[in-house]
Amino acid sequence: MAAETKDRAPAPKAGFVSLGCPKNLVDSEVMMGILARAGYEITPRADQADVLVVNTCSFIAPAQQESVETILEMADHKKFGRAQKLIVAGCLAERYREQIRAQIPEVDAVIGTGEVEQILAACRGELRQGSADAQPSHAISYLYQDQTPRILSTPRHAAYIKINEGCDHPCTFCVIPQLRGKFRSRRLESVAREAANLAAAGVREISLIGQDTTYYGEDLGLRDGLPLLLERLAQIEDLHWVRFLYCYPNRITPRLLETIAAHPRLVKYLDIPLQHASRSVLARMKRGSHAGAFLKTLEKIRKTIPGVSLRTSFIVGFPGETEKDFRELCDFVRAAEFDWMGVFAYSDEDSAESFSYENKVDAKTIAGRRDKLMSIQKKISARKLRRRIGQRVEALLEGPSQDTDLIWEARLEGMAPEIDGKVYLTEFVGVNDAAQLPPPGTLATIEITEARDYDLIARVVAFPAQPPAGRLPAPAGNLFPILASR
Repeated sequence: MAAETKDRAPAPKAGFVSLGCPKNLVDSEVMMGILARAGYEITPRADQADVLVVNTCSFIAPAQQESVETILEMADHKKFGRAQKLIVAGCLAERYREQIRAQIPEVDAVIGTGEVEQILAACRGELRQGSADAQPSHAISYLYQDQTPRILSTPRHAAYIKINEGCDHPCTFCVIPQLRGKFRSRRLESVAREAANLAAAGVREISLIGQDTTYYGEDLGLRDGLPLLLERLAQIEDLHWVRFLYCYPNRITPRLLETIAAHPRLVKYLDIPLQHASRSVLARMKRGSHAGAFLKTLEKIRKTIPGVSLRTSFIVGFPGETEKDFRELCDFVRAAEFDWMGVFAYSDEDSAESFSYENKVDAKTIAGRRDKLMSIQKKISARKLRRRIGQRVEALLEGPSQDTDLIWEARLEGMAPEIDGKVYLTEFVGVNDAAQLPPPGTLATIEITEARDYDLIARVVAFPAQPPAGRLPAPAGNLFPILASR
């Protein structure tokens, strides 16, 4: 037996780079799970990997550039290092698979968004001409389930769950339907089982994701599918927070808002990408609606869910956007007073409908508009955060800051992971030894002492002395870090 163990070949090592959105990250985690089940060791070090996988993004031009640069960087590890295979997956692979194979010969296999399960065959060199590796997916249908192997790369107390995939909306600036296929929902029971399993393993915050989570279940014949799912997840005792991301504005129903308001575990937070406020720009985007309707929706949300935090995102420089359109957007942002906001410069994608539109806005004007809109939001954010000084509120402890071990980080429920502001903790009242610190994922009472433009400074004034009976503490750090930040 000892001789057999000694002679056994070491497990091959696989390293992952996951780029783009959390939806892409979940795909990377599923691919890692598939390889780990097959005996691969997952490593966060590119120089130790036998196989390197780059899961790419292709949403806008900067994301495409980052994906290509990352592929070339990983190709150097194959040319000059230990790596024997380089696999390219994800949205860029779905969109430009033939170009990738032709122009980057170091790439051994290309698998698109609907071919996640092909990762093992790709690593083993078993994909053939005429297979998914060689032919584009005309009907993308893949959707992972609760029994699909998956390895988390997020901190152990937090996880994403993809509840649906693809999109049926006709937005003229967007190529997601081409890259991800038609809208399709996971079964409610599958999502609920996955959430319960994650909670039992120590996850305390779950973020539900999908291109349009508010449409969840309609393709399965579910009425009010998202509220039904949220009600189910709100019953999982080991969870502290459940949030969902990406609401389509015209699908925010009274039932949805009332459900969020009724359950303490459902965070009081909505992410509603409005894209613009000008009626004419929204019409050309095929989004519809206008600033006045949006303001009424926001008023209804705030009335139903007191203290709700609201996030949105906009696109500036869409073809035909005039100075008048932009002023209308600025006026809307001032009136709406969002807690969080992102602004994207319009990206002219050759396969999007808007690519053929006339009256393109020049890059300098787009950059100026983006800066101006963000400066408006910066003042709003700073003013709203200053109002919180002196408050005692509940926060989720994240652990030591990436910048220094001397400061911990935390988030309020109105702060989504990775995209919103943070709380920096400068003091734990009554704690004299590091051994007394609670594990990341603990809910604590903090007192806010300072405010910056997008972040808060606070001290911890109370937290549980130990994890509640029957619950697992959430240890610090990621289970399997990926090679590059998202």
